[in-house]
Amino acid sequence: MRKLLILFSLFFLTKAWTQPAKDTLRSKFVLVIHGGAGTILKSQMTPEKEKAYNEALNTALNIGYAILKKGGTALDAVEACVRSMEDNPLFNAGKGAVFTNEGKNELDAAIMNGRTLAAGSVAGVTTIKNPVSAARAVMEKSPHVMMVGPGAEKFAGQQGLEIVDPFYFFTESRWNGLQRARKEDSLKAEMDHSDTAKRTWLKQKENKDFKYGTVGAVALDRHGNLAAATSTGGMTNKKFGRVGDAPIIGAGTYANNKTAAISGTGWGEYFIRLVMAKSISDMMEFGKIKLRAAADEMIMKRLPALGGDGGLIAVDKDGNIAMPFCTEGMYRGYIRENGKAVINIYKQ
Repeated sequence: MRKLLILFSLFFLTKAWTQPAKDTLRSKFVLVIHGGAGTILKSQMTPEKEKAYNEALNTALNIGYAILKKGGTALDAVEACVRSMEDNPLFNAGKGAVFTNEGKNELDAAIMNGRTLAAGSVAGVTTIKNPVSAARAVMEKSPHVMMVGPGAEKFAGQQGLEIVDPFYFFTESRWNGLQRARKEDSLKAEMDHSDTAKRTWLKQKENKDFKYGTVGAVALDRHGNLAAATSTGGMTNKKFGRVGDAPIIGAGTYANNKTAAISGTGWGEYFIRLVMAKSISDMMEFGKIKLRAAADEMIMKRLPALGGDGGLIAVDKDGNIAMPFCTEGMYRGYIRENGKAVINIYKQ
């Protein structure tokens, strides 16, 4: 009998030692979002438009906050925030996507899990209502990281995601922007035949505020995990199937629990060349540089030195945030566990 009791005791002790510790929810969490950077000046903004942007950013923040407050994952929060902005025609993502030179809307998105380094992205899609959810499906339901074009659309449909007619993405303001861009492109072509590369209009001359339309979200949840998501409609009048940095893991989107979660917005070609988001993470992990200093080094120094501009949002594993930009403004905001949303548009 005594031997039996000893055996039972050993069994239960061994079971207790091998059982994983229960996840203790932390009290602190943070969510940061952006809706694009560019020459965004208060003098050029109507009170009505400014109010609309503030309300849209506040709505997205509160959607993500509700998820994080109840112990939801950073992944769920960033996806929900980005979906909210994809559904709002104010932003160049999803419903508000700009038009390509061919008169189509081509969408890109990415998402990344900081706990596992799993990532997914889609590029050049035209019928997926919420590309960020398609990116998550690629991450979780396929062995791949990136899918593009019709293949990505077919996969999204097989996963039960909402597929829409391309006309869903039509908005009159974006269409008018394309017509202005085509006209300006044509005029410049007549004046300068020497360098066709210069006529790709990466600076978005057709857009009076030179805004780089991308939306993104980064979060640290109560489990201590990080996640990042980014979505965009690209650049007005873009040609030749151009893809920017948003769906490129390590350029416009990156998350690693060891360092930070990052989502960029700006001149994508330069973000890709600088491997922007991963460079910040590496500076933190291997150079032991703090988030704010690493983000400022890349956005305020290296990006403009190379000839690009833009901004980013980031949160590190300790809940510190950074929102640097080297443009005149960036739609941005954050919210912590106290539930108070902080939203800004212009330079402070």
